[in-house]
Amino acid sequence: MAGSDWTCSLSAMHEWESPDYEPSLPVSEKSNPLTRDIDRASPNCIVRMLQACDAQMFQDGTGATYQRLLSEQVVETLTEVAKQVEHILKDPRDSLIVLSGCGTSGRLAFLVASAFNRALGELDRSSVYSYIIAGGDKALLSSQEAPEDDPKLGVLSLKKVCEGQKRVLFIGISCGLSAPFVAGQLDFCLQHPEVYTPVLVGFNPPHQARDERIPGCTFTFRSVARRMQELATRQRAFLINPAVGPEAVSGSSRMKGGSATKILLEVVLSAAHAATFADTPVTPKGLLQHMGAYEKTLEITYAQREGIGALLEAAGQSLRRGGRVCYLGWGPLGTLGLIDASECVPTFGAGCEDVRGYISGGYRELNNNEGPLGPDFCIAHEDFLRLVLPSLDDRDAVLLIYTHSGNNVGEVAELARTVREKTSNLHAVYHRVDGDTAAAEQQDDINKLCFSSLKFTWPSPASGISLHMQWELSTKLLLNAVSTGAHVLKGKIYQNHMVDLQVTNSKLYRRATRLLQKLSGGPESRCEEALLKAVYRVDELTADITSSDVSAHARAARSGTKAVPLALVCLLTGRSLREAGTHLEQHPIVREAVEACLS
Repeated sequence: MAGSDWTCSLSAMHEWESPDYEPSLPVSEKSNPLTRDIDRASPNCIVRMLQACDAQMFQDGTGATYQRLLSEQVVETLTEVAKQVEHILKDPRDSLIVLSGCGTSGRLAFLVASAFNRALGELDRSSVYSYIIAGGDKALLSSQEAPEDDPKLGVLSLKKVCEGQKRVLFIGISCGLSAPFVAGQLDFCLQHPEVYTPVLVGFNPPHQARDERIPGCTFTFRSVARRMQELATRQRAFLINPAVGPEAVSGSSRMKGGSATKILLEVVLSAAHAATFADTPVTPKGLLQHMGAYEKTLEITYAQREGIGALLEAAGQSLRRGGRVCYLGWGPLGTLGLIDASECVPTFGAGCEDVRGYISGGYRELNNNEGPLGPDFCIAHEDFLRLVLPSLDDRDAVLLIYTHSGNNVGEVAELARTVREKTSNLHAVYHRVDGDTAAAEQQDDINKLCFSSLKFTWPSPASGISLHMQWELSTKLLLNAVSTGAHVLKGKIYQNHMVDLQVTNSKLYRRATRLLQKLSGGPESRCEEALLKAVYRVDELTADITSSDVSAHARAARSGTKAVPLALVCLLTGRSLREAGTHLEQHPIVREAVEACLS
């Protein structure tokens, strides 16, 4: 196992940029050289690996193969988009700014749009931001992968939101430049330039955008990106697509892709708000200063490596013992808990109860478009007390997530006392401003109740909204580390690949096929054949199966589990599906099952 002596060399930080490194894959799908052995790492070592991966976001782009977050061209584009937002803020009549995406991208579109609408409300201004997420609001809280493949649904969603508007700035987010849902929206915007100005946010260059034909369409994502690239020279469209390096777990764009999305959107919108309401012009220098605050956020967060490692280890032990990890959060930090938990099911093949998030105030605090989503989506602290607390024990890890701003620390203490009666596996993570001692006594009470308390202390801010955004990014980094590391410790990762991912849309189907190729060394056709057998649970493929398209295969995959591990065991051993299933029953930890095949 990788131990505490893990170090990150400068060459490893940049190795992924070599044209010879996994040349057939786009940046967002490459494996990260920094985390090759993350499945063998200790908790503290996992945190150091994640820190090094996140630091790649802010690497200097001078002379690099790809444009980077701080590259001059990227900052210039951000400046121009911020000015577009400023124009709408100053004259919002019949105008709208729409943020749209799938999965993590859609969840962050919701988070950011909500935050800036709140900021407008505090200034007695009307909302101008709207969000779209593929699959509707249920996708905020659960995996709704299939709608990502539907460009027509994307267009219908956009038309509905923008009905009656005469000017729309549309920001479509697709980390891999791959989601048909977003491609359809961008194509629609390009066809109606009299109303729509499209912005594409992602983390691959246009030539690496997905070029697979979209059923029922005459375009691919790559062709849309190329058209936008041409129009960008006349500022009729904008591409914000820096490379931020491969993910710590290959393809898991919920992590670095999500963090970079949040940074880019907030830098642009904050600059526009400052220009509109504080008479501070939008300048590249100002944007770079704001970027610097986010880079500092990484430093402050990972300065607590040991504390994060302890939380990660506690969560991993809970999952390995059949327990649960519960996030109890307040305000936007509670929303981030909901988001992080929702992403564990498709990424790691986790059970829907393995990691759950709950937020004080429930849907009233979430303030989503569709309101309460029914009994399958219980998110309030009251729901936790009613549904989870009665069966809580020391196998379950409970994490309190809050800040010392506002008046909720007393509420945190009260809930901590209630939870402590059922489990000692209780932990606190909180943010405070340096010198603020208003809640010190209540915090002492919480510390006595908790097995561990992790305190993040921040310098007094120049701007309140900026500090809250830093708290949010810090919390996202921490929760991503805890949930990812916990599933690594549970054995859900092999090397740095998610071998138990759900194959529920075309992107994940193609990712699964590539993964099987890499790990088995077999040809693409044989790997896809093994995957289809595992999806349909048959040892011989029928003509109906082989003639179906990828969307049909993805639909079939939703009713089963462990399709990729089953296919991999078959490829590595030559066993039948039944024999592969028996092997996985004998080795329920996926990493150990793969290693048993290779030994």
